Amino acid sequence: MGLLTEGTALSWEETKKQADHVRKHGIQQFLYQYHKLKDLCNECLYWGDEVEYMLVKLDRANKQCRLVLKAQQVLKKLQKREQEFPNDHPSTWRPEYAEYMVEGTPGKPYGGLMAHFNLVEANMKLRREEIQNCLGANEVPLSLTVFPRIGAGIFTEPALKPTPQKGYSQSLFFPDGAINQGHPRFHTLTRNIRERRGKKVAIQIPVFKDENTQSPFVEDLSQYGDDGTSQNAALPDHVYLDCMGFGMGASCLQVTFQACNINEGRELYDQLAPLCPILLALSAASPVYRGYLTDIDNRWTVIAQSVDDRTDEERGLKPLKENRFRINKSRYDSISSYLSPQGRCYNDIPLTYDKEIFEELKKGGVDDLLSRHVAHLFIRDPISLFSEKIQQNDEEDTDHFENIQSTNWQTMRFKPPPPNSTIGWRVEFRPMEVQLSDFENAAYVTFIVLLTRVILSYRLNFIIPISKVDENMKTAFKPDAALSGKFYFKKDVFTESTPPEATECCETMMCCSKKKCEKIDDEYTLMTIDEIFHGKADFPGLIPLIKQYISNIECDVDTQCTVLQYLNLISKRASGELNTTARWIRNFVTAHPDYKKDSVVSETICFDLMEKCEKISKNEIEVPELIIPHTTKTVDNIPDAIRTLYKNLEKKKGQTANGH
Repeated sequence: MGLLTEGTALSWEETKKQADHVRKHGIQQFLYQYHKLKDLCNECLYWGDEVEYMLVKLDRANKQCRLVLKAQQVLKKLQKREQEFPNDHPSTWRPEYAEYMVEGTPGKPYGGLMAHFNLVEANMKLRREEIQNCLGANEVPLSLTVFPRIGAGIFTEPALKPTPQKGYSQSLFFPDGAINQGHPRFHTLTRNIRERRGKKVAIQIPVFKDENTQSPFVEDLSQYGDDGTSQNAALPDHVYLDCMGFGMGASCLQVTFQACNINEGRELYDQLAPLCPILLALSAASPVYRGYLTDIDNRWTVIAQSVDDRTDEERGLKPLKENRFRINKSRYDSISSYLSPQGRCYNDIPLTYDKEIFEELKKGGVDDLLSRHVAHLFIRDPISLFSEKIQQNDEEDTDHFENIQSTNWQTMRFKPPPPNSTIGWRVEFRPMEVQLSDFENAAYVTFIVLLTRVILSYRLNFIIPISKVDENMKTAFKPDAALSGKFYFKKDVFTESTPPEATECCETMMCCSKKKCEKIDDEYTLMTIDEIFHGKADFPGLIPLIKQYISNIECDVDTQCTVLQYLNLISKRASGELNTTARWIRNFVTAHPDYKKDSVVSETICFDLMEKCEKISKNEIEVPELIIPHTTKTVDNIPDAIRTLYKNLEKKKGQTANGH
């Protein structure tokens, strides 16, 4: 979601004039908070999930489904308890990019007790029920990554038409009214990304070529009001999309961890980065875009292209004249450098960063790795700015820093503590696709949280060269990557030490020692996801490591049963015994009696698919090819359960402090 500042949104031209001011004061704000909080320590791991939901209406009489544009109305009701009882609410609700989306998180973060895993699914169920109570007849909340017919004709309720020649997005397919209407940030981002780029974004997705798919696949975009610009931009054999809404209007599943201190946060950031492509592939849930089956399985490349505000100069298509940097990636992409000393020698891709900002941070007492990371983020311009927030107190405010930090949407995010709060240094794990049921979402969240515990407890090392992580991301997009793809992964995860420090390093932080590079090349190999999760030869596998961890710690029977069921789902997805959501959707579409083997997902197919997704989300049907039977522990009174668990956690911390 990012920073939600209230105020009067500036145009792109007005924002551009303030870009240097925002960068300058953003760095001052970071430096002040860094020195104030760099020694901050927290005894307990706190963590929480974010689930984004879509509001969908099922017109059963006409077999049509639409995205319901009533997020503001729903949020007003959802946020009422939070406002009335700020210290006692089981869920927290925030707006998202689209007017058909809401984002829900637990009312309080979970903590260091294993028993908290019994709350995850129950809290997700509660959130889904809370949304449902705010909706009308035949309206349902679906945890759906991409609505299959978004941008295909009329897809909203009320029915809205795009305005290709005017408005914020000027899209052929996505109406401005589908963008969040309650906060100016979202319209402003949409307009300013387009204006900064100098043209509309051009999202190209390879179409799935079935027996009767047009070949070459080329749409006549004039039927949508195109003046020829989009037709020239569209590639043959690709589904063409043209605005931010196609990416940011998709839903995801994210997890944020509070580290004990800044160093542990940097370590977790590095260790989890190589897992991002693998969890993206394993959670893949979105093979259909604008009513077409495509040749990708997840949203990542779509969302990266949807907010790519780089100019032709920055993308290397023209010589640099108006811009300062060649920039290799979109604002929404995989990370480009590690942050911990362990990761230093694996930063093997050129890192574009602002050298003046880097020197300022170094002079300000920040180490070179973190200085380069921040200086890399700050090559970007602010793209959403409010007039009331231009002048700030750099010792009290962090809006200028967060303005740029929160619009670098990367697979991992390293998050400094907010000013004047008890929150510590945090790491956000961002790649996963949202799943259809609460059980599945709870399983993925539990898996990644337990993996952080295993990493820190066993001192595991997953770090491989950043270039290989980038290659893994490209593999993760492909159909059935979870089953047939091979990913670079560390051979020996128990080797805590990294190769010796380089005697020389170039300005990009790339390794310069050929001998050392050769040693690094011996540290990783290609593995299937099945091998990564279950092990092979001398490699133990992630699932056995987590199970060993659980057997070695204090864990009650109910919690152990719940966790093992979650791990069982993840295990069967990794082995291929269960389909990914993307494969299940593909199979549903291609087996549908109305499918013409032409890659088209019609209104009828979409309706039947959404109706089945609704039943899965309500646990009304069994889908043995997708989900295992499960009987996880339920919690009837979430607020009381959270209070009890946190009381136990405080008691446990008190006993530790007294030497018990």
